[in-house]
Amino acid sequence: MTLSGKARLAGVIGWPVGHSRSPRLHGFWLQQLGIDGAYVPLAVRPEDFAAALDALPKLGIRGANVTVPHKEMALALVDHVEPLAARIGAVNTLVVRDDGTIEGRNTDAFGFLENLRRGAPDWQPASGPAVVLGAGGAARAVVAALVDAGVPEIRLLNRGLARAEQLAADIGGPVRPLDWQVRADALDGAGLLVNTTTLGMNGQPPLDIDLAALPGTAVVNDIVYAPLMTDLLNAAAQRGNAIVDGIGMLLWQAVPGFEAWYGARPMVTDELRAFVLA
Repeated sequence: MTLSGKARLAGVIGWPVGHSRSPRLHGFWLQQLGIDGAYVPLAVRPEDFAAALDALPKLGIRGANVTVPHKEMALALVDHVEPLAARIGAVNTLVVRDDGTIEGRNTDAFGFLENLRRGAPDWQPASGPAVVLGAGGAARAVVAALVDAGVPEIRLLNRGLARAEQLAADIGGPVRPLDWQVRADALDGAGLLVNTTTLGMNGQPPLDIDLAALPGTAVVNDIVYAPLMTDLLNAAAQRGNAIVDGIGMLLWQAVPGFEAWYGARPMVTDELRAFVLA
């Protein structure tokens, strides 16, 4: 559609940002809903991030997504931080308020849980312990989501135990940091396995984990989506476990930001999924 002088503007800030699928995702919704607006990639170096943030309200930009390496810096610089973003320790969504101040939110926990519930509708938080691999920014959102959903125990394994221990202390709740070497044993009795590491991603080392102890009723979710079907998901599917791939988390985490910037709540559909993956 043709933009007018009243077009609503938003974007994604990162360095680099050329790999981001967010412009394609939000562009699909803008076109589908016939909204007078645009969503653009904003390549901002780390040393320029504070100035870029300050410029958003001055330029009439309604907000932005924040991607690597700016998520932690955004948390420290915004005027207001929602409680969940403060717990997670990172901001991925900026909303410019009517008074020109900027609110920092984190929608990754929402995106993870919506993707999990829709991809595996039979999964219930009370179905057993969750095993989470990794302790980075994505893991913090995943663990916060699982704690808030009421999962009785979260077994957290990271290649560096200290980082897992710090995550557990920050998020709170029934989180048990465990040594990476016991990851196979930690699967015993679990109702859910989530990989939040980059292991298994294109160009990264494989994820080495023996699934023998994982119950057949457990759900396996890999938040990696390049490739869409990781070795972990293939191995889980072959043994009969329900699997959930990672692209849905990207799609669902975008919904609250789009609604805040453009005033309409978009739909996550198979058509959108296919378009973003193409």
